[in-house]
Amino acid sequence: MSVTRKNHFVPQWHQERFFADGKNTLFYLNLAPPMHTRRDGSLKPGNSLFRSPTSRAFVQQDLYSTFFGTDVDDEIERKLFGDIDARGAEAVRAFTGTDQAAWHSNFENFFEYLDIQMLRTPKGLAWLRKQYPELSQNELMQEMQSIQMLNITTWTTGVREIVSAEQSPTKFIVTDHPVTIYNHGVPPTDSRNRYPDDPSIALKGSQTVYPLGADHCLILTNLEYAQEPGVEPLVKRTFARRFHPAMVSTINFIRTRQLTQEQVVEVNFIMKARAEKHVAAGREEWLYPEKTVTKSWRDLRTTLLPPQNGLFHFGGEMYVGYDDGRVDYQDQFGRSEKPRPWLIKPARAQPLKPRDICGCGSGFSFGDCCKSKPAHLRPIWSEKSIRERNLMLLTGVANLFEMAGKDWNTVRREMTDERISKVYSMYESLWPRETDLLSLLPKPDGTLRSVYTGSLHPKLITEFALGSSLYFGEIIIQHPFINPGSLVKKMRPTEDPHAYRGEILKSLMTFLNIMPLVEIGLVHLIPDPCDFDLHLRDQMMRMASTRRKMLRFDPKDDPRMEKVIQEDMHRTMLGIPEKALRSLLAKMPQPDTTIDVDEMMPFIEQMRLDDPLAVLQENSLGSGGQLEIMKMAPNFEMAMYLAQATGAQILTDSPFRWRELQAALNRRYIGTETALQNLQVAIQAAPLRFPVDHQAIEALGASGASAEITSVFRSAFNYIRDRKVGGTKPNFEKHLAARFLRGKRVADGAIDRADIRYGTGKVTSLFRVNGFQDNTVNRLLLMSSSEHHLPWVPMASYISR
Repeated sequence: MSVTRKNHFVPQWHQERFFADGKNTLFYLNLAPPMHTRRDGSLKPGNSLFRSPTSRAFVQQDLYSTFFGTDVDDEIERKLFGDIDARGAEAVRAFTGTDQAAWHSNFENFFEYLDIQMLRTPKGLAWLRKQYPELSQNELMQEMQSIQMLNITTWTTGVREIVSAEQSPTKFIVTDHPVTIYNHGVPPTDSRNRYPDDPSIALKGSQTVYPLGADHCLILTNLEYAQEPGVEPLVKRTFARRFHPAMVSTINFIRTRQLTQEQVVEVNFIMKARAEKHVAAGREEWLYPEKTVTKSWRDLRTTLLPPQNGLFHFGGEMYVGYDDGRVDYQDQFGRSEKPRPWLIKPARAQPLKPRDICGCGSGFSFGDCCKSKPAHLRPIWSEKSIRERNLMLLTGVANLFEMAGKDWNTVRREMTDERISKVYSMYESLWPRETDLLSLLPKPDGTLRSVYTGSLHPKLITEFALGSSLYFGEIIIQHPFINPGSLVKKMRPTEDPHAYRGEILKSLMTFLNIMPLVEIGLVHLIPDPCDFDLHLRDQMMRMASTRRKMLRFDPKDDPRMEKVIQEDMHRTMLGIPEKALRSLLAKMPQPDTTIDVDEMMPFIEQMRLDDPLAVLQENSLGSGGQLEIMKMAPNFEMAMYLAQATGAQILTDSPFRWRELQAALNRRYIGTETALQNLQVAIQAAPLRFPVDHQAIEALGASGASAEITSVFRSAFNYIRDRKVGGTKPNFEKHLAARFLRGKRVADGAIDRADIRYGTGKVTSLFRVNGFQDNTVNRLLLMSSSEHHLPWVPMASYISR
């Protein structure tokens, strides 16, 4: 069987829909014709206009071919696009007609085709390639297939209009990138429109234009913009979630507008302005809309806006009832829950002054926080911040347990099932399923920060993770509490609190240990991103499952982890009911001396009391047992995801996680380059001291004793982030190593003078230009609608005893 290597990125059947009556060819205009050299050395442009059958147009050699050695495979052309084009052709025909039954049956196929058409052009593939540091042709084809249906939720939950040129002597044209994005706030000359970029369709003012044929054109508009055309066009739409299931009517399309000739020409002008290289039309004169269009780019929006009297078909609230009594709810943005008023911040009447508390909720002044950051690098101001939600939870927990004046043993004794349920209910109320976590996270704004990935056990988190904020900037730590909304109902702590009696003690102690550093801004205590995005969770789990086959976790490889696991098992034994415990002790092998079980019981009770994580209530195991959860979070994919999203390094004290990071580095060793080796040697040879008490950490941080070390790591991170392979600076690298050693002497002296408890950790930092990166993680960021993130993680550090 012959291999098809000439790939049409605009299908021939679609081009044929633009033929003028009685014709079987199109006029094609090359916007960047080849240049020819004259005999005198001057350049002369080649022919820019030609007439051609569709077989020779919008085609490129090996655009979709994959290569295996010397073999060329055309499976993507034949199988993927063969099927999509067949269904797409039928769907396009349906939506240029008036049969609503045909619209309904072709609705999914239509938007699936539209999504892949946006990606399959040379411009679309160039945009996709740009989302990754490096992709081979085979990897590019894999990623193209992996992110299919990226835009469907945004399109289908907006306003859908099909306009007609049937009464206009000028008809619609088609371009080499026919799915056109128009945003009146981003003119073609704007840097955000530089090839191959287009404005994100998640922005309120972005509209999608797609010509269905010479007489019909599809226009898709975000609902907020359609309802209020005066909104800021470059702000993200409310609940800009990709891959989110939504209920929509498949037959609601506005089809009332017959465009004038002037309006058709304006639509053609927009499409031509966003083409890559070629445009085509049934008649030659239609190829030059710029000859008659007089409106500015901004004013062209009046032509694309849908009529206000047709918007009643879209938006609103929906309720769907089922036979079993369940009711599903959806608001106009696709959210399945109504916004919770206690998480909403009112809009500010006046701009902030430098000394005002910053609107991002950091607790710092506006002048010291967000004033110097561009708007797109600020956390959202219209909702309670991550820090503010944690402070609300702390207040709720303190009031619930009446903690003022109580010691930890009293809190444990008064731990009831009702209180356990209320703690988790409070947590869930602060982190509803529809939370847009990316909008709340810090952005890559130049601030030094680290994503900690490792055990969240209270006995381990205080050893290195908290004290590392003295050296590695802001520390991002995943929240110890489980969100009930992410579990099946029968497993939720709000439904079965008895099973969480041990777990609540570990989570609560971890939370209370971390919160003093959260209050002063040294730690960001964030929820699990997968709690709010089921598609993200499913993709992450699939990736982790594939990776687990190559690298398996064994607690024996981590002595710290193995010890706390053994302690947890011992603690579970202490929670056995007294009758069962007596029976167990009686059956145990006896030494030479006889042990009286009655005499043992007070000692066992004292062991419970001495262990701060032991449950003090009787019959703590209950009929369903106790859940023992080993939290080593976030996992590799989520740690990379968060580090790239927030502009952070990865910090771990887990040898297993460190091996995963090294494996990621080894997978893309080609295209990277080692750097800062002098600094790496200096760090590894000079163990750092990590205070274990939050008051000591706060005092040392305020004194500036560790500021020079932090400055070195910040400089190292920024240096690696901004380098290109072959662009290292040896003298600068040697200078950083000397600065680190000076800073360490200052920090050690301050700790000695303060006479505080600390643990000593050997730090191994890896710096590599184009460093830690995994295509699957970049794909997750793309699927999550992340607009501003690092292409890779420049730096990672491992702390060991």
